[in-house]
Amino acid sequence: MRKHYLIEFVQNDQMIVFCPPSIFQEKELTRIAFGSKSVEAEFLPHPDSDNCIVINRHIQHALQIPDFKQPYHLFINGNTLFIGPLVGIFTAGFTDLDEQPIGERTQFFSKLLSVNKTVGALSFVFGEQHIDWKQGTIEGYFYENNRWQQLEVPFPNVIYDRLPNRKSERIPKLMKVKERLQKEYLIPWYNPGFFNKLDIYERLEQDSSVERYLPETHPFTSFSIIETMLSKYGHVFVKPRNGSLGLGIHQIIYDRETGKYYCRYQDSEERNRLRKFPSLELLFKWVFGNQSLENMIVQQGIHLIRKDRRPVDFRVHTNKDETGNWKVSAIAAKIAGQGSVTTHKRNGGEVKTINEIFNKEECNIYTEKLSKAALDLSNVLEQNIEGIIGEIGFDLGIDRNGDVWLFEANSKPGRSIFSHPKMKDFDLLTRKLSLAYAVFLTEQSLLHPEELYK
Repeated sequence: MRKHYLIEFVQNDQMIVFCPPSIFQEKELTRIAFGSKSVEAEFLPHPDSDNCIVINRHIQHALQIPDFKQPYHLFINGNTLFIGPLVGIFTAGFTDLDEQPIGERTQFFSKLLSVNKTVGALSFVFGEQHIDWKQGTIEGYFYENNRWQQLEVPFPNVIYDRLPNRKSERIPKLMKVKERLQKEYLIPWYNPGFFNKLDIYERLEQDSSVERYLPETHPFTSFSIIETMLSKYGHVFVKPRNGSLGLGIHQIIYDRETGKYYCRYQDSEERNRLRKFPSLELLFKWVFGNQSLENMIVQQGIHLIRKDRRPVDFRVHTNKDETGNWKVSAIAAKIAGQGSVTTHKRNGGEVKTINEIFNKEECNIYTEKLSKAALDLSNVLEQNIEGIIGEIGFDLGIDRNGDVWLFEANSKPGRSIFSHPKMKDFDLLTRKLSLAYAVFLTEQSLLHPEELYK
C-alpha cells in the first residue's frame, strides 16, 4: 500500500509548505496542487515528521482544500506537488432534502464516502447542476462526521461514474458534461456506461481465451432460432438486451416426450408462473402478447448445480486496485426461489456465502474456478470496451460437469448481495477498491497520460 500523509493547516502569512524530507529530497518543488488548482509556494523540509505536510491557510483557501482531518497521497510531476486524489462521483437524482440529498441512494453514497480516510482519497458526489464552469469549481456533497455538507472544491483529478440508469445516461446535458470534462479538461472518467448483453457477448466471442465461458446466444429474429436451440439444449432463456434485476427473463422448456412447451416467468404482479402450451407460437402469443421482441436475446439453457433441488448461480465482483490490477473482491452464491426463473432476491431467491452451502472441498474448487473465470473475463472486457472500467459484477453459473458459464456482466453491479450479514467484509472491500482505483488513475494521468488514453 502506498503511503498516506496528513495535512496540518497553520495560520501565518508565508506561502511556505513544510513537506516530508523524503519528498523534499526528490525534486525541486515550486508549486502545490489540489484537484485542478495550483499555486506557487516555497518548500522546506518538515523539521520533525516524515508523515505530515504543513500548509498555511492562504494556500488552503487558494486551493479550496476542505478542512477535514483527511490523509492524502502525494504525487510529483515536474516541479509540482499534487495532493490527492480528489475524486468526483458523478450522478443524478438529487433532492432538496438535507438528510437525503441523493434520494433513496443517499445511504449507498454515504457508505461509499465513508472509506475516504482508509483509502487516502477525498471523494464527493455531484451532478451537472453543481458545476461552475467559469470558476472551474464544483459545489460537491461531502459526507463527514455522519452528516452531509456542500463545499466548493476544484475540478477533481478523476471522476467515478455512478449514473443510476440508462435513461439518465442518455440525457443530452449529462452527456455534454461527460464529454466536456473528459475532452477539455482531460479528467479520467471511469465506469462509463451500462453494458448491452448482446454487445458484450459478441465482443467476448472474438477472444478464444474466454470462449468456453459463453453460452450460445443470439438476437431474437424468428421462432426457428428458438426451435433450433431447444432441440440442442432442451431449454433456453429469452431476456432483454438491456435488462437488469432479472426483469423480463423467460425460460422456455421443450418436453421431447410429450411435444409440449413450458414457459417459466414472473407475471406483472410479481408471481412466479409455469405454463404449458401445445405450440411455441401459442406460447409467444399468450405470454408475450404485444411485447416487442426485437430487443430480446435467446440464450442457451444451462443445467446448473443445485442445492436442495434448486438451481444455484453466483455473483462475482471484480475491481481494479490502486496498482491498476484486477482482483476478485466478492463471491456469493444465489439460490433460486421456488418456481422462479432466476435467482434474484425479488423473485424469491436467497443469497448465501459459498461456505454456507458447500463443503470445504467443493467450496475451494468452486471459488478457484469462479475467480479464474471472472479475472479472465475482466481482462478481456477491458481490452475490448471503450472507456476506463474499474469494476464489474458477473453472474456466473457452474453446470453439472463443473464448467463455468457467463450469464451477465454488469458495469454498475447491484449491491443487494451485501445485505447478507456475512458479506459485510466483501461490501467494505468493494467500496475501498472502487475509490482506491482512483489513486492509480490519478498517478497515471499525471505521470503516464499516454498509457491512459492510448
